[in-house]
Amino acid sequence: MLGEMTGRDQKNQPSLVLAAYILFTAGSLIVYHFVANGEFSSILTMAQMIQCLAFVLLVIKSCSQGSVAGISGKSLALEALAFLCRLSSTTWLNGYLPVDASGDFVYQAVDLCSLLLVLSLLYRAYLSHRWSYEEEADSLPVLPMVALCFLLAALLHADMNSRPLFDTLWMAGLFLSVVSVLPQLWHINQTGGVIQACTGHYIAMLAMSRALSGIFMWHARFDITCVPLLDGLNHAIWAILGAHMLHLLLLIDFGYYYVKAVTQQGLDFKIELPCADMV
Repeated sequence: MLGEMTGRDQKNQPSLVLAAYILFTAGSLIVYHFVANGEFSSILTMAQMIQCLAFVLLVIKSCSQGSVAGISGKSLALEALAFLCRLSSTTWLNGYLPVDASGDFVYQAVDLCSLLLVLSLLYRAYLSHRWSYEEEADSLPVLPMVALCFLLAALLHADMNSRPLFDTLWMAGLFLSVVSVLPQLWHINQTGGVIQACTGHYIAMLAMSRALSGIFMWHARFDITCVPLLDGLNHAIWAILGAHMLHLLLLIDFGYYYVKAVTQQGLDFKIELPCADMV
C-alpha cells in the first residue's frame, strides 16, 4: 500500500496520478494481448482494471494530503459491499465472467485488489484518520438504497449461475456499485461543489469502467438469460443495461466539467461548479 505522504510529497501528486495511468494502461495492454489473446470479452476485465485504478487514485489523494477530506465513507462502504456480493459469485462460478483466459484469475484478482484498496480507505476514514472525515457532509442515507438494491436484485436477477442466491448477489453487487456514486456526489454538494483532481479522476474512472462494462453487456445481451416474470420478456438484461445507463446519466454533468477541466488545466485540475449540477 502507498505510504504516508505529506508536505513536499503532496506536490508530486500529479506525477503519481500520471504514473498510475501509465502503469494501468500498460497492464491492460499486457492482459489484453498476452492473457486474453485479444478476445472481445476481455473488455469486461479491462473495465474492472479501470475501476481498480479509480481506487488507486483515491488512495493517492488520501495519502498525499494526509487525510480523508473530500472522500465519502458511505460511498466506499457501498463499494465494499458491492465487491463482496460480486466476489461471492465470481470466485467460484462462471456465469458472469469473461469467457477468455482473463476470466480464470485476472478478473477476480483485480476485484480483490479493489476491495483491499476500499477497505484500506475505510480504515483511514473511520479509524486512523477519523479526525479528518467530514461526517456532516457525508449525510446521505444509504440503508434504504441498500435494501432497494437487494429487493430489486431478488426480483430481476438473471440465471447465469443457475443458483438463485448467487445470481441475486451478483445483481445486487451491480446495483450497489451504481448507487455508490450518490453519497460521493452528495458529499461534493455539501462541501461547496469543489472537486479536487484525484476525486475527479476517481469519479471519471468509475464512469469509464461502467461504460466499458455496458458495452460488453450490450454485446452479450442475447446470451444473458433469466426465468421471465412475464412471458417473452428478458427482464434481467434490461435491468443490467438500465443500471449501467443510470450510472452514466448520474455523471453526465460531471463528465462535461471533467473534460473541460482536464483540457484546460491538465491532470492537476480543480473543478468549481454550481452544487445544483451535482445532485
